[in-house]
Parts: sequence; C-alpha cells; structure tokens
Amino acid sequence: VQLQASGGGLVQAGGSLRLSCAASGRTFSSDTVGWFRQNPGKEREFVAFINWSGRRTNYADSVKGRFTISRDNDKNAVFLQMNGLKPEDTAVYYCAADPKGLREEEPDEYGYWGQGTLVTVSS
Repeated sequence: VQLQASGGGLVQAGGSLRLSCAASGRTFSSDTVGWFRQNPGKEREFVAFINWSGRRTNYADSVKGRFTISRDNDKNAVFLQMNGLKPEDTAVYYCAADPKGLREEEPDEYGYWGQGTLVTVSS
C-alpha cells in the first residue's frame, strides 16, 4: 500500500489546517492509522491514531483538545484536523498504517508510511 499525506502549509499561530492521508494499492479500512511528526535532528513523535472503525482514538498530550483525527473508509482516507496551531507544531507530518501490535503510539510498530507533508506555524 502507498500512503499519500497532503494538506500541509504555512499558517499563523492560532490558525487551522486539515491534513489528509490517502491510501492506494489496497484498502486500509481495516487498519489502524497514525499520524506522527518530525523535525530535523529529532525523533519521530506520535501525534494521534485511529482504529479501523474510528471508535478508538488517542492523542499526544501536546495536541489534545486542538487536533482531531477521523477517517472515511468509503474514501480510503484518514484526516487530521489541526486547530489552535502553535509554532511548536511546526514539523513534517507523516501518516502510517497497519501497526503490528497494540503499541500504536510507537512509530516502529507501523509497516506503511507516507512521504510527509510540511506544516509551518509562524508566530
């Protein structure tokens, strides 16, 4: 499966962006999908995940209350709505699918990755 992340861009602090993750090659409607972010020289950081049905989600403490993950299995897509953006949210955001186990916050668990989309939040 190939994942394509999109929707990044430049936004002022307090603004909003909606990231999309689209899958091709196979459906990922049965997969848990996660969003991660990374800055140069730093480790990839968990942001959020959503299980296949959408009924189970989890968020990093740093984004709780500001970000919302959702999915549309008919469209084979997962979304990350980001509101109240802060300069510290600046990073390349990646979507990932099909974790091997139940440690969905760990990037090493995931078998498929998108190419990333850059989010820049100016102060």
